[in-house]
Amino acid sequence: MRLTIVYGIIALVWIILLTRIYYLSIKSNEYYEQIAEKNAIKTEDIAPVRGQILDKNGQPLAVNKLGFEISIKPHLRRNLKVLDDEINFIISVFPDLNATKLKREYIKNDSPYSQDFVNVVNFLDYDRVLPHFARLNLRENTSVNPVSIRHYPLGELASHVIGYVGRANLKDIEANPLSKLTNYTGRSGIERYYNEILQGVEGQRTTKVTALNKVVEEIGYIKPSSTDISLTIDLELQKYLYQAFDRPAGAVVVMDGIDGSILAAASLPEYDLNQFVTGISQSDWNEMMNNPDHPFTNKLINALYPPGSVVKMAMGMAFFESGKYAPTSRILCDPYLELGDRKFRNWKNYGSEMMTIVEALRDSCDTYFYRGAYNVGIDIMAPVLRRYGFGVKTGVDLPNEYIGIVPDAQWKKMRLNQPWYQGDTINTSIGQGSFLATPMQVARDTAIFAMGHDVTPHFIGSINRVPQEWHARDILSQKEKSALKYIREGMHAVANIPGGTGFRVLSPSKVTIAAKSGTAQVVGISQEDKERIKEADMEYYERSHAWMTGYAPYENPRYIVTVLVEHGASGGGAAGPILARIFDKLADMGYIDEKYLKKKNSK
Repeated sequence: MRLTIVYGIIALVWIILLTRIYYLSIKSNEYYEQIAEKNAIKTEDIAPVRGQILDKNGQPLAVNKLGFEISIKPHLRRNLKVLDDEINFIISVFPDLNATKLKREYIKNDSPYSQDFVNVVNFLDYDRVLPHFARLNLRENTSVNPVSIRHYPLGELASHVIGYVGRANLKDIEANPLSKLTNYTGRSGIERYYNEILQGVEGQRTTKVTALNKVVEEIGYIKPSSTDISLTIDLELQKYLYQAFDRPAGAVVVMDGIDGSILAAASLPEYDLNQFVTGISQSDWNEMMNNPDHPFTNKLINALYPPGSVVKMAMGMAFFESGKYAPTSRILCDPYLELGDRKFRNWKNYGSEMMTIVEALRDSCDTYFYRGAYNVGIDIMAPVLRRYGFGVKTGVDLPNEYIGIVPDAQWKKMRLNQPWYQGDTINTSIGQGSFLATPMQVARDTAIFAMGHDVTPHFIGSINRVPQEWHARDILSQKEKSALKYIREGMHAVANIPGGTGFRVLSPSKVTIAAKSGTAQVVGISQEDKERIKEADMEYYERSHAWMTGYAPYENPRYIVTVLVEHGASGGGAAGPILARIFDKLADMGYIDEKYLKKKNSK
């Protein structure tokens, strides 16, 4: 029995030994073969070329400029003489480069765990490098490779719409790993909003390499792909905006009311996009930030202004929705409304006249809206205003759109911890007080009255030549649809009937325009002042902002133009001529059918 146990133990030991020998001689060999294969096979991701941004006619707005990058062999910090020789040679070819910066860049990025050449010059123009390419490329420790960089051929044109790219940081890479490969990411505008589309899809190259990372054979290749996008912007019309807009600062939106496509848009002043690609200097940045006209702010969606009288169309609809007034109801228009110990004055010292919404819009009568708002109340007004696009995002395809403010009792309690007063309702009725909106919101609101439906303003037209579809939405109640013709008549009267606030500047236009002017106060004017101070007597930056928004042709509404002139003082005087010029340009370019052009009087 004991002998059997001993033989069993011996047999077990032999089995274990044989198993171990098999593993060491067969299985571990397979494992190390796999490791060796991994060491011999190198997989390299290939950065895609960023897609182009084009206008609706295929004209380039953002492209890629071809050039070269220069890299130096890794691990040369152990042999600084060789490193210095390479840097000095580069400097001898390109004297404007800084040797100290190149060396600092090399030492910062040289990793003991990487066999890849270290990039020291990110980009040099193609034409500049080409004469020296052979000399540079023949050096054992230097590598010159083709690379592209973002370029904006039109400089500052449509800068707030197009946006720019910048170097990707660690936060960008965490959010989007592909940006580590491309080195760039969209920072603003369309470049940022459609960054994931524009950056493309990476490719891949698989090669056999030696222990020293020398390529022996290419065994696989997947080509990177790029995606171009076309915007709805018409470059010719976009360029014209800068001729038409003869004021220092403001914003313009030109939109097709059928689907919300934006034909041109500008936030002024603008800035050169190219200075941000490689990095703007501190002095240029400080100059931009200290400019009182705020060129870096996208005023289309990121600046808030009291809408002033351009809110009166939506306010009229709130009155009608309440059931307390009809479009034909007459409300007193007089010099002021007295509420408690305050007098809420009209913008102009009127007599006393009973007006419908048509006359109230034509004359922009404040007291008509004061009285209507007092009887209707903010609880009914505010939801209607939001449905017409105020206090909510328009959905435009630009990043970080502001929502603005439609004030009501709940908002005031949460924001200021104060009760709501009737005076707040009165101020809201004419787009003043805490009421704030963006030019894009005003354009969308105007489109509702022009077209009878709601649209989403947008810049994207097609992606890789595949058209993007946008659909209008029916948001109007039956009561509002019935009232729509009266609002349109009022807007027509503004521009075409003597006494209308825009008649003088809009009636000579080539097409029949329907419009509404507005004034947004920058500083408060005491209601105790019977005679308001003239805007011309104010300091420039204390003058009111000027609005004019409208559509044409009146007979068959299609195109919406919204103009905001910062510190323009008067909507009719400052913004009106700009709006008229733009509609005339639309007519000249063939956007508006000839049958809607006004016939010239024959002598």
